[in-house]
Amino acid sequence: MTFQTIRTKPIDAQKPGTSGLRKKTRVFMEPHYLENFVQSIFDAIGGGAGKSFVIGGDGRFFNVTAVQTILKIAAANGAAKVIVGQNGLLSTPAASHLIRLNKTDGGFILSASHNPGGLDEDFGLKFNAANGGPAPEGLTDLMFQATQEISRYFIADFTDVDLKTVGQTRRGDLEIEIVDPVKSYKALMETLFDFDAIRALFASGFTMCFDAMNAVTGPYATAILEDTLGAAKGTVVNGIPLEDFGKGHPDPNPIWAKTLMDLMMSDMSPDLGAASDGDGDRNMIVGRGAYVTPSDSLAILAANGHLAPGYAGGLAGVARSMPTSSAADRVAQKLGIECYETPTGWKFFGNLLDDGRATLCGEESAGTGSDHVREKDGLWAVLLWLNILAARKVSVDDILNDHWADYGRNYYSRHDYEAVDSVAANALMSDLDRRLDTLRATKAGNLVVSNADQFSYADPVDGSMSNTQGVRVYFDGGARGFAIVRNGH
Repeated sequence: MTFQTIRTKPIDAQKPGTSGLRKKTRVFMEPHYLENFVQSIFDAIGGGAGKSFVIGGDGRFFNVTAVQTILKIAAANGAAKVIVGQNGLLSTPAASHLIRLNKTDGGFILSASHNPGGLDEDFGLKFNAANGGPAPEGLTDLMFQATQEISRYFIADFTDVDLKTVGQTRRGDLEIEIVDPVKSYKALMETLFDFDAIRALFASGFTMCFDAMNAVTGPYATAILEDTLGAAKGTVVNGIPLEDFGKGHPDPNPIWAKTLMDLMMSDMSPDLGAASDGDGDRNMIVGRGAYVTPSDSLAILAANGHLAPGYAGGLAGVARSMPTSSAADRVAQKLGIECYETPTGWKFFGNLLDDGRATLCGEESAGTGSDHVREKDGLWAVLLWLNILAARKVSVDDILNDHWADYGRNYYSRHDYEAVDSVAANALMSDLDRRLDTLRATKAGNLVVSNADQFSYADPVDGSMSNTQGVRVYFDGGARGFAIVRNGH
């Protein structure tokens, strides 16, 4: 094995966002593009000498090739050990768990989340820190700075690693361990939930459909729901991860999971419908004839979480992104715990979780999770719903109506503008920002504006400030509206 120093130069627009760097797959396949970004990550974290990492992704096109490249760059940067999911697969929450379980120095997660996959679609790479969570802003700033200054990258010359066989191998001084991507994650879930109660639920005739959307959660859902908990074979549909997600859009919402929604609204509906996204960190919950919004789901999980063994001692607090409805706030108030409002992006929950201030977190974009990892976790949310249903022995619709009776109802809607020109979007937001001081007392239909501001977040743990995180408009009577621009292109 030999090490090479490859001369290169900065490539424009390699600035990682809240979920890493996402571009078209063909862009990542361009000469030096992936290599530049990976080397910049190593440069930003002070090099790789003697360090250990986790590597895995959602299986989309270019995933395996990218894993092999990262292994070679890790070796050339002096890494001591790398843990890789079998066949290059790891759900994002499973990768976060492996980082924490093995106390590695971080991890490389290859995914563009819920974006379509394929040669002409999207690819992404993000670095998660040693706590298992997405790199904080200070680190992503260093990564971006490194991409602007890079002049070389280091890469080893060795034959590709066999990613199909579980076990250990070496390339020079680098130890490479190929692991079952499901095993450790499944063991973690068994510590959080009453698997016997969920088994009894399925044994009683309870039915379910889980749409894995031909994405990474398929093997996890099959192993846990069908093989371990006794759900009927075929409960998991679209369960085989495909490089192009079966030419589908792996976003668990009523638009892209329409087949599941149609089933749940039909006379043939099972008791529970659920779906997860490309990398396994988002979820959708649907009862028979009853769609559960992400905001309501967070609030219901917070109100009922004590029914699961892992949360029987109660919640330290709840956190939600700014655009998420205030349904969770009502639950927190009744429980006598804090509810934190953060900017969009899971990394903002990390400090709250690490400091023990929050136990459950959620975003309006169908992401919920807890302090068991430092990422949102789609299958975890489904299992918590199953645990609650097993304990309460009522339907999803009953749970919704009981919750609204106790806490009141927060009506909520999210609209995504896709493939928007970033220049036009930013111009619109700038114009809105300039008008904030003049909006008070103006009307929007029957609503009267009571206040409007640009959201800034002061982290209660480290005091760091995150400014310009979205426009908030408040109306008389408690209604809210907000506008955020993310990843516009």
